[in-house]
Amino acid sequence: MQHVKGSSCSIGKLCAEGLWEKWLMLTSRRAGSGHQISKTFSCSIVLVPQFHLIPFYHVHKRQASSKGHLDYSLKAKTVEPFPDGELSPEEDLEEDEEEEEPKWHVSYGYHMVQGKMDHGMGDYVVAKKRNIDGKEIGLYAIFDGHSGRDVAEYLQHHLFDNILSQEDFWTDPESAVRKAYKETDKQILEKVAGSQSGSTAVTAILINKEKLLVANVGDSRGVLCKRRDIEQITVDHEPEKEKELVESKGGFVSQTPGGVPRVDGQLAMTRAFGDGKLKGHITSEPDVMVENLGADAKFFILASDGLWKVMSNEDACDCIRELNDAQEAAEELVKEALYKRSLDDISCVVVMFHH
Repeated sequence: MQHVKGSSCSIGKLCAEGLWEKWLMLTSRRAGSGHQISKTFSCSIVLVPQFHLIPFYHVHKRQASSKGHLDYSLKAKTVEPFPDGELSPEEDLEEDEEEEEPKWHVSYGYHMVQGKMDHGMGDYVVAKKRNIDGKEIGLYAIFDGHSGRDVAEYLQHHLFDNILSQEDFWTDPESAVRKAYKETDKQILEKVAGSQSGSTAVTAILINKEKLLVANVGDSRGVLCKRRDIEQITVDHEPEKEKELVESKGGFVSQTPGGVPRVDGQLAMTRAFGDGKLKGHITSEPDVMVENLGADAKFFILASDGLWKVMSNEDACDCIRELNDAQEAAEELVKEALYKRSLDDISCVVVMFHH
């Protein structure tokens, strides 16, 4: 058996400094971890005269099996204990501890009510969790249909599948979302009989409880509430704000007395799915935001404009800040919007982080 040169220490010193236990923790963690690296290793300690301990490493080569699992075969090879660029056991253990799963857990709730307008309920909601490649994925969305419900219903059934099926979702999620939005809109215009109707979309994907990927078109909104801060995590795509975009596509923005600005005098938003007759003058290109959540995140809200027409971001967060039940919070927000005399359909999703 070969020994690595130049790295020895006494048993007493190892035990006194607690390094012996750290070596054991490190090697067991390395052996059982699922780190996505090309090689992993375990460490052995060899006892030599004068009670010195010498570490050497077994290098394990990773091979992907047909089912996507990893096979490790032991190679009889020794290497320097800490090559240039490698971490010491203490440093590596600290780094692994930093990568541990967040200590908080996540809950969600949603609530919907039909408004008092002269049309049927056009809102659709997604709120569910999935496990993909060992990662916990939360999928949350509001789709607020207009001029019919067909487009919103199609989005509920297909948009998230189209996002998650993008090859670069894990490596470049922002690009994956943009491509999926574009492809889904194309499918709607080609396949959905009611594609002359349209829909907003606000989608939120929560990865392993801590990475939040949010995208939107239209005026459905997302708001992230932290301990000391409130952050709007979407963009309201209103004709008055994006007049140049509409005009660059050959459209126009007009406003009747007492009304709101509209694209070509018809649509009160500049971005939407569907709306085939206006598609030349509007777009389904989303605004996308990626945020790594910290321990200060309390909850986020997704809601249709039926809520935001009568409540500010601050009003909504303050309304439920003291609640600890996501379903109760969603119902309370809708109740408050009705109390403030919202006439439109109201849909709301609340996702809470319990620390």
